[in-house]
Amino acid sequence: MRVVFGGLLGMLLLAASAVAQQHPVPLESNVTAAKCIECHENKAKGKAVHTVTGKGCLSCHEVRVAKDVTRVKLITATPLKLCLTCHTKLDAAQVKGHMHSPAIRDCLKCHDPHTSDNKYELLKSTSGSGTTDNLCLTCHNTGLNPPKEGSRHAALDLGCDTCHVTHKTGDKSNEEFGYHLTKSSPGLCLDCHDASDAGLIKSHEGQPFGKADCVTCHDPHQSARPKLMQAFVHPPFGEKLCDVCHEPAKNGKVVLTQASVKELCVGCHSDQADKIDKSKFQHLGAQGDCTDCHNPHAGKSPGFPKPDSVTVCLNCHVDQADLQTKKVLHQPVFEQGCTTCHDPHGGERPKLLRAEGNGVCTECHSTTAAHGKVENAHLMTVFNGKVRLPEDYFTEKHVVRFDFANGTGHPVGRHPVSDVHDPADPTKIKWPLNCLSCHQPHAGGARAMLVKDQVAGLQFCRNCHDQNFGAE
Repeated sequence: MRVVFGGLLGMLLLAASAVAQQHPVPLESNVTAAKCIECHENKAKGKAVHTVTGKGCLSCHEVRVAKDVTRVKLITATPLKLCLTCHTKLDAAQVKGHMHSPAIRDCLKCHDPHTSDNKYELLKSTSGSGTTDNLCLTCHNTGLNPPKEGSRHAALDLGCDTCHVTHKTGDKSNEEFGYHLTKSSPGLCLDCHDASDAGLIKSHEGQPFGKADCVTCHDPHQSARPKLMQAFVHPPFGEKLCDVCHEPAKNGKVVLTQASVKELCVGCHSDQADKIDKSKFQHLGAQGDCTDCHNPHAGKSPGFPKPDSVTVCLNCHVDQADLQTKKVLHQPVFEQGCTTCHDPHGGERPKLLRAEGNGVCTECHSTTAAHGKVENAHLMTVFNGKVRLPEDYFTEKHVVRFDFANGTGHPVGRHPVSDVHDPADPTKIKWPLNCLSCHQPHAGGARAMLVKDQVAGLQFCRNCHDQNFGAE
């Protein structure tokens, strides 16, 4: 017991020293800020000095003297909590909307708490195109390494703050807040690019573009294609066959070659039209114009969903959108998009699922599931090629995979994962069971997204197992 206590005491002392650092010289317990400035005068000088510095060092720091040892610590448990005592409007717990991730965890990743040569006490400037002088490029590699045959937006050299406002927050479905922009496209783009420029009009084949969302077709930072074209391009658009879909513009308005958008799309995509109209389970959201969900020219992901592969569904399915407030989000749902597991046009299964029963989950979470590749596109496929995902999906996204065999294998080797049949009568199901018996499919309140937002542990297992389970 003595050894254990001694080790615990040592750990506690180590933890305490990490918070309250020992001061190199003794101080009186009633020390004033003036005494601090005698040695730390550099903390109160510079082009941008934190306003709270004028209130005195003890506004943020606390001096503790015990047994002739002086320690200095913050008046709060963490730097973030200290910053939020004044900057309450930046508290992620109180803000509804998408926040820049460092602002949620650690203000000091971007700001010096005392003084700086840069506006807002930033550690570096937000201008410049290199990692040594641009603070944003410390974390973001946007625009640094465009492919040899690709393109890069020259505006990057003006500085990230030309287009972005780091702490601008709001509904992430609005790109202005989702990407912390000074304003939405096309207004932001037209600050530099004149829609009446003859060269631009010619490159857009005479079609009106002044009110279009520029980032539908163009990546605002860099691209593997010329002219900042998005990663995925609709073939007629990419091959400049605009007259397949468009007549010459009339009175500044787009004129289609067919009477309606749907008639135009069905000319090439009759298979999808049949699925929409004839599937056993139909998607009401797919009954309208194709461009309700798809950009007709280009996009960041296959199929060109708009505004992106996640929000395209959540605009209507607001009950699922509300799940984004939960602690643990299922990566395919809120990063790849709902169509990873659901067919958006129609299907033969309830909820438009792409497979029966556990098949939806085991497609990613089974070690034996087979997946294909799309050569030269940096993509991989699941569900027999019906869904395309980034090629690093399993290597970089850390998808947990299990060895399932004969309906068992999770969370331990012999635990069943599907219906357990009665040994006396195999035609009868003794215990109905599937992945959703234990897990929520979209989001959860704790690790593993367990049902009822419960925490993984013995108590969760006792929901099904006998109370003597722990003694077996």
